[in-house]
Amino acid sequence: MTKETLWSRDFLALTTANGLLFVGFHILLPTLPIYVASLGASGSEIGLIAGIFGYSAIFIRLFTDTGVRAFGKKTCLYAGLLLSLLATAGYALLDSIGAIVVARVIHGFGFGLSTTFAAALVADVIPASRRGEGIGYFGLGSTIAMALAPAFGLMLLSDISPWALFITSGIATLAAFFAARQDRTAEREPALPVPAVHLSFRNRLYEAGTGIPAILTILFGAAYGSVNTFIAMMASEAGISSAGLFFIVGTFFIFLSRPFGGRLLDRYGAFAVVIPGALLYCMALALILAAGSLPVLLTASVFYGLGAGLLLPALMTWMLNVVRADRRSAASATFYNMLDIGTSTGIVALGSLAGTVGYIAMYRYVLVIMAAFVLFGLLAHRLSRQVRQPEEAEE
Repeated sequence: MTKETLWSRDFLALTTANGLLFVGFHILLPTLPIYVASLGASGSEIGLIAGIFGYSAIFIRLFTDTGVRAFGKKTCLYAGLLLSLLATAGYALLDSIGAIVVARVIHGFGFGLSTTFAAALVADVIPASRRGEGIGYFGLGSTIAMALAPAFGLMLLSDISPWALFITSGIATLAAFFAARQDRTAEREPALPVPAVHLSFRNRLYEAGTGIPAILTILFGAAYGSVNTFIAMMASEAGISSAGLFFIVGTFFIFLSRPFGGRLLDRYGAFAVVIPGALLYCMALALILAAGSLPVLLTASVFYGLGAGLLLPALMTWMLNVVRADRRSAASATFYNMLDIGTSTGIVALGSLAGTVGYIAMYRYVLVIMAAFVLFGLLAHRLSRQVRQPEEAEE
């Protein structure tokens, strides 16, 4: 049987737009704290500017359902990209700390909308039989951005000027907007008037039916954020130089894992990818704990890349697959909310812990988090099989 087409114009447009959005984001991630410090920001103000972004993104996603019914997915995506562009211009034009905090909140709103609706739209254009594979490819742009854009942003800030940094970020975001406009598919559901229905905070925070992957995403977010944020500090504590190679090597293996991970999920289901991915990530953490040299750390990055490359798209696809087509925007918002909650909370809690026990010892607790992920995942898989077996027997 002939495979349904994956690489359509609409899929390429949305994948490109998502990648460019993350380029604009990751260029600023390590550089904005340095920039506001040069303006005289205190440590607490820098922490506020860094942390408020994620919480703003979570907040705006609480209104995903309202937005998609009132305006449609595409309009919400375009609004998110334009808000991100407005915030980037604000960083360049404003020089007071308070104004930059406001711009950071606006950027969080824009990023929250853009990531949510780009994923929801691409789920509509990917054939259902290839959704795992397609989501894997869709996420590669953000992976490339995470590996390369921070270093490029630091170079722009240190070797040229803050203006060059903000202009480059703005160009990437504007290019994302024009790329998204190349998606010509019609909305799967028309924009409808907002019904007079009260949604509880819980229903806004996560979509019904996504409980198991939501909990797993929170746990993985805590572990994933700790590696991305603290690996350089851990390497410094261990006396390892050139720790930036960790992400370059890891990104290469994320690339390798995405195609076969997606096909495996499409054929055998989410658990066939999630559990092996978690075990690979546990191996990465064990090697980080044992790392006393660059070769061992780079070996850890191989398992980091394979594990993260399997887990992130698998958890997102799982959520998209367990909801109706008209609820994919809410499922996409759930994925990013749970990831942001896990990442933000993990960074704060584990960072505080590292101040007491050190960055190397901190990774023991990260390994415990991933062990809890594996145990919960296996328990959920066993329970789901027990539920299916009686149903199959009745048939």
